[in-house]
Amino acid sequence: MVETASGEPDGPTAGHARLGEFCRRLTSAPDSLDLGPAGHRLVEHLTAELRAGRPAAELDDVFDELEELLLMAGHSAGLGSFRTTPVPGPAYRALPVSGPGHPPLHVLACPHGHCGRVEVPDAAQASQCRVFGQPLRAVGLR
Repeated sequence: MVETASGEPDGPTAGHARLGEFCRRLTSAPDSLDLGPAGHRLVEHLTAELRAGRPAAELDDVFDELEELLLMAGHSAGLGSFRTTPVPGPAYRALPVSGPGHPPLHVLACPHGHCGRVEVPDAAQASQCRVFGQPLRAVGLR
């Protein structure tokens, strides 16, 4: 595993799992974080601390509070990324463009490598991390 200068793991699957789910919710389901004034203050506090450079692991108590609010609001997964339906098809198949003569493949990941969120690049829309307010970075697939 590669590490950043701060000693944290780097790569599309590295980092704090609840941070990845928090970022995903901010981007794709911001209404799920509409938890009233207390929830809004918690989300603002969490994003401010992360943007200031505080490691996500030091904010586990804040993640716990946010998760508790989500659970009380009826979000049964909290900040987990649990699936209720199985992923269709075989787990591993060869990529049709992974052979010689094809451009390298990449995904977009956390700009700081702090969470495991990844997205497929979309030429029509620039993806941005809503936690850090920066564009997602391209990570080549090997």
